[in-house]
Amino acid sequence: MELFGTAGIRGSVTARVTPELALSVGRAAGHAALESDSSAEFVVGRDGRTSGQGLVAAVEAGLLSAGADVTRIGVVPTPTLAYASQGRRGVMLTASHNPPTDNGIKMFVDGQEYDRPLEQDIEARVESETPPVEWDRWGTSDTNDVLDAYRDTITEFASGHGSAPDELSIAVDCGNGMSALGTPQVLREMGAHVVTLNAQIDGHFPGRESKPTPESLKDLRAFVADGDFDFGIGHDGDADRIVIVDADGDVVHEDTVIAIVGEHYVRTSDVDDPVVVTTPNASGRIDERVRAAGGRVERVRLGALHEGIASARAAGGDVVFAAEPWKHVHPSLGGWIDGIASAALISRLVAESGLDGLREPVTERPYRKVSVSCPDDAKATAMGALETSLPDAMDPESVDTEYGVRLEFADASWTLVRPSGTEPYIRVYAEADDVDSLVERVTEVVEAEISRA
Repeated sequence: MELFGTAGIRGSVTARVTPELALSVGRAAGHAALESDSSAEFVVGRDGRTSGQGLVAAVEAGLLSAGADVTRIGVVPTPTLAYASQGRRGVMLTASHNPPTDNGIKMFVDGQEYDRPLEQDIEARVESETPPVEWDRWGTSDTNDVLDAYRDTITEFASGHGSAPDELSIAVDCGNGMSALGTPQVLREMGAHVVTLNAQIDGHFPGRESKPTPESLKDLRAFVADGDFDFGIGHDGDADRIVIVDADGDVVHEDTVIAIVGEHYVRTSDVDDPVVVTTPNASGRIDERVRAAGGRVERVRLGALHEGIASARAAGGDVVFAAEPWKHVHPSLGGWIDGIASAALISRLVAESGLDGLREPVTERPYRKVSVSCPDDAKATAMGALETSLPDAMDPESVDTEYGVRLEFADASWTLVRPSGTEPYIRVYAEADDVDSLVERVTEVVEAEISRA
C-alpha cells in the first residue's frame, strides 16, 4: 500500500482521504510512536477546509485508541503545526493548494516531516488494520493555543536579518487560506503597512484558486501595480508556499527569490562550509550567487529537501538554507517549510536594500521547461542511454546523473533531463541566453533515445 506522496497523503475526501482512512492513519501513527517511545504525544491541527473538522476528529480517535495523547491546536497554518511538533509529533489535516474537494494528512516529528521509512511503517500498519489497545490504555486529549507563540518566534527570528520594514507598504493575498493567521500579523508587528486580499478563511476558496501562480494571482498583481506598494506576497492554502510580486505587478521568478535568500544566508553565516540545498531543476543563478558569497550548492530530488539537508550535514556541510520552487526551509529557525517566515525575512531584506537592489546582482537568463512524450515502460532505457549520449552530444563542463541528467556549461547555462514520476513524459529543463536553441538540441537527443528504447 502506498499512501504518501511527496507532501503527505492527499486526495478527495469522499474517495481517498476519508474519515475511515484518517482513523486508520491516526491509530497506525500512535502505535508506531509508542513502540519507539514509552509515551507518545501528538499535536493535531487543521486548515480551513470544510472537511477538516470531521477528519481531525477521526485522526484524534485513531491516535487515542492507540494509546497516544493528543493536544488539539485548532485551525492553524501548517508551519505553526510543525513549530508546535518540536519535541513531540504532529498531524496536520491539509491539502495545501489542492482544490476544496480534497484534504490531506501531513505528519511531523520534532519539527520535520516524516521521512520515507516512517511513512512506509505507517502504510504497512494501515494495511494490516492495527487494532485499538486495551480500554485502560487509551490516551487523553486537551487543547492549546500556539499561534501567538509561533508568531512571536517568527518575528524574533526575522529581527536578526535586514532592517525593520516600518516604511514598507506590502499587499498580501492569503487566498482564503491559513496565511491569514500569520503573515499579516507578523509583518504588522515588525512595523510594515499591510493591506490584505482574500484574508477571510474559507474552505471553498472563493477568492481565487489556492495554488499561487501568475494566473491565480492576477488580482494581487493588478492591485500592487495600481497601488503604492513596495511589493506583494501570495500564499497557498496552508502557508508553506510564498510568491513574491514586484511593484509593477510582475511575479519574481522563484529561483531569483531562492538566489537572493540563499546568498543572504551564506554572507551572514559564520560557519566554515555554508551549504544551500535545492533541487535539480533549480536555476544556475542560485549557484552563481551562493558561490559569490562563499558557499556551495547541493541538490536533492524534488520533494526531498529534508533528505538533502541530512545528506549535506552527514558530509560535513553546514546547511544555512534549503529551498525548492516556492518552498523554503530556514534551518536556523527549524526544520520545516515556512512561507510565513520567508515573508518576514524577505520583507526585512527589501527594507534594507530594496527589491530592485536585491535582484540587481542576479543574472536572470531565459528559462524553459518542455515535456517529451515517452511511454512509461521506455523511460528507464531512455534515461540510461541519455547518461552517455547527451553529454557526448552537448560537450558540457560538468555532468551530474544522480537525479536525471544535468549538464552545466562554461557560459553558466544548464539543462536537466528527468523522467516524470506521474505522467508519460521525459521533462527537459533549460536555462541559457539562447534557451530555445539549447532546448531544441537537447530535445533532439531525448527523442532519438526514446525512439530506440
